[in-house]
Amino acid sequence: MGDPTLTYRSSGVNIDAADELVERIKPIASKTHSPQVISGLGGFAGLFAMDRSIDEPVLVSGTDGVGTKLKLAFELDRHHSIGIDLVAMCVNDVLTVGAKPLFFLDYFATSHLDVDRAEQVIAGIAEGCQQAGCALLGGETAELPGFYAANEYDLAGFAVGVVSRKRMLSASQVQEGDVVLGVASSGLHSNGFSLARKALLETQGLSLHDTPVGLEQTLGECLLTPTRIYARAAQAALVDDNVHAFCHITGGGLTENLPRVLPRGLGVSLDAQRWPMPPVFSLLSESGVPPDEMLRTFNLGIGFIVVCAPDAADRIVASINETGEQAWTIGRVREEPQASPSQRVLVHGLPW
Repeated sequence: MGDPTLTYRSSGVNIDAADELVERIKPIASKTHSPQVISGLGGFAGLFAMDRSIDEPVLVSGTDGVGTKLKLAFELDRHHSIGIDLVAMCVNDVLTVGAKPLFFLDYFATSHLDVDRAEQVIAGIAEGCQQAGCALLGGETAELPGFYAANEYDLAGFAVGVVSRKRMLSASQVQEGDVVLGVASSGLHSNGFSLARKALLETQGLSLHDTPVGLEQTLGECLLTPTRIYARAAQAALVDDNVHAFCHITGGGLTENLPRVLPRGLGVSLDAQRWPMPPVFSLLSESGVPPDEMLRTFNLGIGFIVVCAPDAADRIVASINETGEQAWTIGRVREEPQASPSQRVLVHGLPW
């Protein structure tokens, strides 16, 4: 006969809660859908029709998570912006080859499914997809009893875009004398939070509810500011045929990411006086983080970079600014035949 108390729910998995979550997020996801989406949520797979007008289409994929920034969301019980972060970290990588984002999928895992909290996260993911101009095509919610700490969860995201093979960007297109344009970040984005938490909360002894000198909001609000999504800025820049490379300033900061879009023998010189640095970075520096560690960990106010021909720089800056982002000319590509990867990026004019 079996034991009637030995059920999936008694072991910690609530299928009814998962079903309720799916029903709640169906209208949220549908707002991100385009005519190319030919399946709704709840099936085994998401279906998306390719745009046949793209010449020699190449699919571009990216996956990422949010990292220890999640710890702040748990401590403050604020979860919407984390969903935006998840989309941003994946989509911004896909943009770097000149791709247009098509669709996004998420993986949400927790020990005990809190439907209200999960709905907040997925609503943020849907908002991120709307900012990116892509569809929230589907995802997976996993309830894993005993695997995660109580009231915590983990996230992973998966973005797919498309670019014409003839329009793909690569390091091979960058030339000496090219201009480097920087697009503003909103703060730390989703990188370096292990160091930021150690420097600000442990070393400095600050609370997430404090408002340190120089900030106009609490430290928690500042650190949870969502990552910028640069899809509109990238598409605006690509209207000009003189774009040679895009770079997402993610984990590794300016000095570790820029070499990824530079051919051998070339480096860049950046002038930090050319852009306003958000005050959170001064706060981190004052907490004792060394200058070289600041450079290789944080974006320092530049979340995305465009490398272009010199005569196109002003036009591209204007096009990006029209999307609501802020862009500046911040440096140039130079010859650097012998330098190691980290020495290929020289940043002058830092405030510390």
